[in-house]
Amino acid sequence: MTTPESSVSPQAAATWPQTLVGAGVLLTGLALAFGAIGISSEAGYGGVGPNFLPWLVSGVLTLCGAWILWEARTGGFRELDAPSGAEHAYWPGFVWVSAGLLLNAALITMLGFILSCTLCYVLAVQGLRRASGHPSANQPRTWAIDLVTGALISAPVFWMFTKFLAINLPGLTTTGWI
Repeated sequence: MTTPESSVSPQAAATWPQTLVGAGVLLTGLALAFGAIGISSEAGYGGVGPNFLPWLVSGVLTLCGAWILWEARTGGFRELDAPSGAEHAYWPGFVWVSAGLLLNAALITMLGFILSCTLCYVLAVQGLRRASGHPSANQPRTWAIDLVTGALISAPVFWMFTKFLAINLPGLTTTGWI
């Protein structure tokens, strides 16, 4: 008497992580929709109520989650490139990026939005450069370019939120410009 082989095929084993990701995205979309039920639907400025964005995001997440699940259960993602990068995580890069995010959160009320986000950008880019083995990661010119680029990104974001959308973000001064 022969017994059927009980091992799972390699392709089926590869689709389980994809299935879990799809289920996670789908459940996140459904949870957001559940939370959006309690948000008022009264139309505000421009005829759009405060529940519009949560419903939009929950709908898109639910749709994407269902699509990922369908892809995973019908054979998995096709034509995937081979994984690139190192075999193991580069922990110093993770520390640089984490330090940028944590310092941003800790210093935003003292330094203001622009300076704290600039610092976050500089540290995160340094971590990514070092993780990729970029040779110029430690040069002063690279740090200066990153500093200017971070300021050029964060300043317009600050001004758009505070001046055009009237959303209060922490500033360094009371003028509202930095």
